Amino acid sequence: MKITVTDRAMEWFKDEMNAGPGDYIRFYTRYGGCSTVQAGYSLGVVKEAPNRPVEKVVQKGITFYIEESDLWYFDDLNLKVDSNVDGELIFIHD
Repeated sequence: MKITVTDRAMEWFKDEMNAGPGDYIRFYTRYGGCSTVQAGYSLGVVKEAPNRPVEKVVQKGITFYIEESDLWYFDDLNLKVDSNVDGELIFIHD
């Protein structure tokens, strides 16, 4: 699995979460919501230090990661994080 964060999404994290170099952004599984990957679950985002990361990428000094406990959600798919024209994060799994 691979995590990709687009430039538009990087701006979203900077503006909406006040993220900057040295910060950690976790993508985690949450119950409820709408997902094309796992029915009844969706992705959440939180700024917190990792515990047991299994996948990560560092862009512009910010570490984006997934914990071992959430790996099941991705079912061996890659994660691309983008932002749409309405300024909302979108998650693309391929």
